[in-house]
Amino acid sequence: MKKSEAEIIREYAFEGVESVGGVSFDGEQVWFAAGGRLIAFDPDTGKTTRILDIAAHAGTAFDGKHLYQIAEDRILKIEPDSGRVVSTIPAPGGGRDSGMAWAEGSLWVGQYRDRTIHQIDPETGKILRTIESNRFVTGVSWVDGELWHGTWEENHSDVRRIDPQTGEVIERLEMPQGVFVSGLESDGQDRFFCGSGSTNNKVRAIRRPKRDRK
Repeated sequence: MKKSEAEIIREYAFEGVESVGGVSFDGEQVWFAAGGRLIAFDPDTGKTTRILDIAAHAGTAFDGKHLYQIAEDRILKIEPDSGRVVSTIPAPGGGRDSGMAWAEGSLWVGQYRDRTIHQIDPETGKILRTIESNRFVTGVSWVDGELWHGTWEENHSDVRRIDPQTGEVIERLEMPQGVFVSGLESDGQDRFFCGSGSTNNKVRAIRRPKRDRK
């Protein structure tokens, strides 16, 4: 297993935001869950670009057309332009869910205290398979065929790449002491965007290791 310190590239702070949950990226904007709002910002300027007044309690994902947002025990499918909820499905953890990502036509939903990631059918919510972790799971991200997730346990966080078949940890990026990860998403290139949970109002960009690019 490879282990290194996470390189924080940039921090974005948002006035009026008390916590940052799920994080996603639509190719241009970063979206994050802020309790009763979904907020988008430009990662180059840090400027807020959109605000949707919608329940946003945990993981956020984007499938190329729609946003998906965990709201208590449901997953909402949302039109980004209008903010309209087009459908809902049950969240696999029934309100105990954490991060979420889109890949291979499925949603991948973290279960914090269960230390698992579920692959689910985005139309029905049916669990297709489960991957076990050895840490509390927060954000989830797929990039270039690699599965990454955030952890937050005993006042410590890291971002780790795991084998999607076995759950074995392949690489860990250790966050600095006192810096925690809630949501997680890649920009498809050299950055991961990380939420900060209820510790502050920040989204952080950290460096994706070059050696992991395909």
